[in-house]
Amino acid sequence: MLVTTKEMFEKSMKEKFAIGAFNVNNMEIIQAIVDAAAENQSPVILQASSSAIKYAKIGYLMKMIEAAVEEHPEIPIAIHLDHGPDFETCKMCIDAGFTSVMIDGSKYDFEENIKLTKQVVDYAHPKGVVVEAELGKLAGIEDDVNVSEKDAMYTDPEQAEEFVKRTGCDSLAIAIGTSHGAYKFKGEAKLRFDILKEIKNRIPDTPIVLHGASTVIPELVEMCNKYGGDIPGAKGVPDEMLHEASLSGVSKINVDTDLRLAMTAGIRKVFNEEPNAFDPRKYLTPARELIKQTVSHKMKDVFGSSNKI
Repeated sequence: MLVTTKEMFEKSMKEKFAIGAFNVNNMEIIQAIVDAAAENQSPVILQASSSAIKYAKIGYLMKMIEAAVEEHPEIPIAIHLDHGPDFETCKMCIDAGFTSVMIDGSKYDFEENIKLTKQVVDYAHPKGVVVEAELGKLAGIEDDVNVSEKDAMYTDPEQAEEFVKRTGCDSLAIAIGTSHGAYKFKGEAKLRFDILKEIKNRIPDTPIVLHGASTVIPELVEMCNKYGGDIPGAKGVPDEMLHEASLSGVSKINVDTDLRLAMTAGIRKVFNEEPNAFDPRKYLTPARELIKQTVSHKMKDVFGSSNKI
């Protein structure tokens, strides 16, 4: 069933688990994610970035997601805009039937971020659509988001409280040490759980979101490299830290890089072992299965969302 994230997050905060928000770009990725959700009886968020919308076209994405909803009517599914860059993109997605949008004003100063976020909230809420905002800056690169390490900054808990009160946003993405892309940490992985705790103390009823939270699963990186890839030194957020985050008040955890790695690893393996293969079904089927396994692992072993519908 198609739902907003509001109901999902109320349950997640009460029962202390996180919901996976998985980026989608094509049919195989959507199928894999929703099949994993059905097997695990888990709520799920399908999210598309503005780059994904440019690539797949919003009408195609919506129809494919509608097909997934029809196939698995028992699974709560939200359609979310990831990193909406401006009001116009958020409006387009709201008008197209998205149940949730993110306006990313983190590149602006505090007051401008508030102004932009409130503009989206004022348009979305009368239409029953919920809004995610971001405060703080994550380092790394993902689609159109590119923040250097020197420009990254942690979320200030006091500002977070003021931001939520003044904008009326429904959930808040915070910066506590995660980053976008496949190269999240140069040294030891570390998240600022002290900042998360203070933010939750100040805004206990606001769902908290972690972006840049792929594990960069070592087995998938190794598989990519084994079959001709070149992804040296890739490093993500360990499963143990993400599990702790899910128990500590984080309601939504974003996953994109791990899905890209799974798809690429599956395709590379077929091309390497069967160089005569040219039927897309031949290489997209194992890639889809690897994505499904990756999503299932997140739901069951990391986020704790299995059997939570």
